[in-house]
Amino acid sequence: MSGPRRLNLPLPATVRADERGRPLAVDGRAIDAVRESWLVEDRWWTDDPLRRRYWEVVTTRGELVVVFRELGRGGWYRQR
Repeated sequence: MSGPRRLNLPLPATVRADERGRPLAVDGRAIDAVRESWLVEDRWWTDDPLRRRYWEVVTTRGELVVVFRELGRGGWYRQR
């Protein structure tokens, strides 16, 4: 028997963003609307703090996608 399985693991994403960091396209799919954006800062007291800017976007195909940028290490990821 194996241990617990993590759900909704982030996957690397290719994101084209404007100069302010707002996503314009995710994995080649154009963004029609940004529904929400939020900042997560956690574990600031550790040697490995977490800093991410999340974006909930809708593609021109009507897909709802959540992407985030790792602010400390860099890189874009998607969750849906």
